[in-house]
Amino acid sequence: MFELDWPWVLLALPIPLLVYYFFPAQSEQRESALRVPFIDDFRFSQEVSLSSYRNFWFKLLCALIWCLLVIAGSRPQWLGELISINISGRDLMLAVDLSDSMRIGDFKIKGREVNRLTATKFVASQFIEKRQGDRLGLILFGSQAYLQTPLTFDIKTINQLLQESAIGLAGERTAIGDAIGLSLKRLDSSPDTSRVLILITDGANTAGEVTPLKAAQLAAQRKLKIYTIGIGADEQIQTTWFGVRKINPSSQLDEKTLRAIADTTGGRYFRARDTEELEQIYQLLDQLEPLGRDQQSLRPVNALFYWPLAFALVFSLLGYATSQWRWQL
Repeated sequence: MFELDWPWVLLALPIPLLVYYFFPAQSEQRESALRVPFIDDFRFSQEVSLSSYRNFWFKLLCALIWCLLVIAGSRPQWLGELISINISGRDLMLAVDLSDSMRIGDFKIKGREVNRLTATKFVASQFIEKRQGDRLGLILFGSQAYLQTPLTFDIKTINQLLQESAIGLAGERTAIGDAIGLSLKRLDSSPDTSRVLILITDGANTAGEVTPLKAAQLAAQRKLKIYTIGIGADEQIQTTWFGVRKINPSSQLDEKTLRAIADTTGGRYFRARDTEELEQIYQLLDQLEPLGRDQQSLRPVNALFYWPLAFALVFSLLGYATSQWRWQL
């Protein structure tokens, strides 16, 4: 459906006519007191007729340009078909650890060894794409916690910013408590029944101004439910000069604190030792916190003002070229 967003702008259409009739231009031509006939008077009358003909079309072109400019100013737009969107009312914040330990390559994607952050991005992106109807936010934390994206329905932007995140971007240490505190601040205005935080880390709290347990207690008071995910393999084989040995790359993972955070806030703690377990966790999280869905309707709007504006520009150039040619004659 076509409509004008500012139809009152069309009231400006008759302005040139009003100016033309109420403020006419002063004619500079004066009749000669004595008229002397010449042989080529007939040719002169033909030139006058041609000039009048050109002036008529030039004025018509100017009127057309004015009409196009006024139409562009009225903001023409095309309204698409009515679209219904399911709104769950859930506000979900995703906090991702970017500390230096996320470089450890103990995960595999399709048989290829990758580091922990790459695996997190791969699985989390699929989870984000399914969050139609939820408002999502993204927090990246290391030595400090930073809000990368506030709560929004624009899941495509959140996914893109998550993919662009890099290890060490927020520092080399881990500030779990600050990440929870920042999430609580951003979710404080949300309804009490819809505040959810998913926190992904592979270590222990080694930085920040707030301890994780203190932050969890504040979150519980404000009804923020936290689901914690500890990632990292329990066993990794390393080849050294002295042979092959097995190590535990997740020795620094503080599962006790992560479990306490989840228990304090009414959430759950999950352990992801490989990509398959991480995917299963996200599938389970996808089913958590079911809420009644409301429908919201909207119409996509496509602006069309640039079409009359473009034609006005073309006709303006044509009118300029015509006037130059007329003066040269």
